[in-house]
Amino acid sequence: MTSDLAGEGSREVRLVWAQGRGGAIGRDNTIPWRVPEDVARFKELTVGHPVVMGRKTWDSLPPRFRPLPGRANVVVTRDASWSADGASVAGSVAEALELAGGERVGIIGGGEIYRLAMEFATELCVTEIDVEVDGADAFAPEITDEWALAHRGEWQTSTSGIGYRFVDYRRARQG
Repeated sequence: MTSDLAGEGSREVRLVWAQGRGGAIGRDNTIPWRVPEDVARFKELTVGHPVVMGRKTWDSLPPRFRPLPGRANVVVTRDASWSADGASVAGSVAEALELAGGERVGIIGGGEIYRLAMEFATELCVTEIDVEVDGADAFAPEITDEWALAHRGEWQTSTSGIGYRFVDYRRARQG
């Protein structure tokens, strides 16, 4: 079922997220830290390629950044009547990937969308943020042994004073 969408061959489906300690990715539909270097990496990984996000992630974007520029924006929602200028709408992650097309697609959140997209993913691009998020209500998916570490950067200090590092995984080939 997943082989047509999961990047067998040349298609890359990248999940891109930043997480604090314990896998926290959000609180109250916001990102609970400011790390400009992560924002720059996010742009580097997604500009020029379609991105898929959940409706809550769309809503969390500042209006001036909706749709995210330089990227086709596909929003997954259960609400068939939902629409927004600059966004294509899908009822599932599989449908969103079909709509997105392209050789590389970025999945950009939130937590539920990441979990649903894991089966299609070929790559995980994670920024680890050295913060504890009190009251976190959104979390990254578990990275299981079906993922192989491709790169683990050194800890660095952001211009905002927060520690971070980039960690990338590739789906481990079976067989």
